[in-house]
Amino acid sequence: MNLKSAASGLSHGHRALSEHAENAVKRALAKAGRERANAVLLFLTPEYAANPEPALRAAARAGGCLQVVGCTGAGILTEEEWLLDSPGAAALVLSGNIQLTISPQTNRNDEDIVLSLCTPAGLTADWLDVPARRFGAVSGDIFGHGPFKVWSGARVAESEQVDAILTGVHGVLGASQGVRALTSPIEVAEVQGYDIKRLGNYPALSVLVQSLPPAVREMERVPLHLIMGGVTIGDPETAIREGRYRLNHIVAANPNDQSITLSERPARGERIFWAMRDALVAERDMRACISRSAQGLQGEPDFALLFPCMGRGPNFFGNRDRDLDALRSRFPGLPIIGMYGNGEIGPLDGANHLFQYSAVLGLFKADDAA
Repeated sequence: MNLKSAASGLSHGHRALSEHAENAVKRALAKAGRERANAVLLFLTPEYAANPEPALRAAARAGGCLQVVGCTGAGILTEEEWLLDSPGAAALVLSGNIQLTISPQTNRNDEDIVLSLCTPAGLTADWLDVPARRFGAVSGDIFGHGPFKVWSGARVAESEQVDAILTGVHGVLGASQGVRALTSPIEVAEVQGYDIKRLGNYPALSVLVQSLPPAVREMERVPLHLIMGGVTIGDPETAIREGRYRLNHIVAANPNDQSITLSERPARGERIFWAMRDALVAERDMRACISRSAQGLQGEPDFALLFPCMGRGPNFFGNRDRDLDALRSRFPGLPIIGMYGNGEIGPLDGANHLFQYSAVLGLFKADDAA
């Protein structure tokens, strides 16, 4: 039998039963040709969040291991399908030389890839900002009310944070922010608190309005939830093309003084461009992210982890998950697992970053496909 180091399984139905976790793990083991796993990555839909323990125990029994790591998400996905509208479980079994190791932060180095899962309450700057490379997502649900749960060792983490080092593999991490740039980067000339007053020589709101597509500009209410600022990192001339920017969301447009209020405090001298969420651009950007990641891996991956924002998945692309489609098209049959969360964690210009409305991708290859 052809043994695999990683394989996924999915199970869902009308009720949040622990059997779905058991079945997902059993299906994954059957695909891998294994009787037990070293570790199980398990994602559950929000219906399990009130009491996930029975499902965690069922997954541990089915996998023959105690290292069950994961969280609840607004939805779940594997290479088979995505799931947003019914209770279910997605599992990835890891075997051979691949391990998920829980270890204190003091034992890590900057080459480690740390699968990082947390609840909104568990997301802190101190936790995010560590030398190791974090990759993961924030637990979420459609309404943002909770409860939210993360787990390791088949137990809910009271700290609301889970760190698990992936060993026995090498991987490449990438992110797709996928926004359509409306302007080139412009210097922030005047700020007051969270408000940008002037960009270059012009009022900030005037610059934004002039940059909007005519169809958007003529709307009775401009859809500010689709528009944001992109703060460039490094050379502004190439930052947009190379994805070196962080998104700063618009809180309010202020006609009286022509300023724009942002969610994060802007700094004078920063370069910012106005951008708009766009499904076609996001789809194209994801394909580029997959290509860059595949090139960096230098070989066919054994499995992939994909964490799209719940605001980017099928609800954004029109009842299709174009991110998942692009990954399946590039790597047919590749084991994939992920969940739709409330924030995506991944690398940006050498640092760990919390993305929004984005998708983060990890491609992994076993060091020894035992």
